Amino acid sequence: MRQGHWVLLSYRLPREPSSPRIAIWRKLKRLGVAQLGDGLVALPADARTREHLDWIAEEIVEAGGTAGMWLARPATLAQERDLARTMAAARATEYEAVVAEAEGTGELTGAERRRLLRRLRGELRRIQRRDYFPPPQRHAAEAAVARLRVADDTERTEERTA
Repeated sequence: MRQGHWVLLSYRLPREPSSPRIAIWRKLKRLGVAQLGDGLVALPADARTREHLDWIAEEIVEAGGTAGMWLARPATLAQERDLARTMAAARATEYEAVVAEAEGTGELTGAERRRLLRRLRGELRRIQRRDYFPPPQRHAAEAAVARLRVADDTERTEERTA
C-alpha cells in the first residue's frame, strides 16, 4: 500500500439540541469514516470524499457548531495500514450480515424472497460506496446475493412453465 492523503474533518457540535449531532453522525457513518478521536474523522482523500465532508462541515456550522477540514498523511505507513485495516474490518462485518441474510431464506415465499433480494442489492450498493479497502467478504456477499437472484430466477421460470 502506498502512503496517501486523507481528508480529515474536525468538528464540534453543541450538546443540545441533540438531533443535529445524531443526523451528522449518521451521515458520517453512511460515508464509512474512520473515527480518529472525539470529533475527528478521516476518509481517503479524493474529490468525492472531500465534497461530502465539506457538505457535512457546512451543516455542522449551520447547526451552531465548528468544523475544519484538513488534508493529511499518516506519519508512518504502519499507521495508514492500521487505519485501512480498521475500515476494512467494519465493512467485512457489514458484508457478513448480508451473506447471513441472503443464505437464511429457506422458508421465504417467492414474493418475500424478491423483496429481500431488492433490499440486499440496495444494502450491498450502500456498503460498496463506503468500502475504500475491500475485504474478502465483499466477494462472498456479492456471490450470496447473486445466488439468491439465480434461485429467484429459477423459481420464476419453473412457475411459468408449470
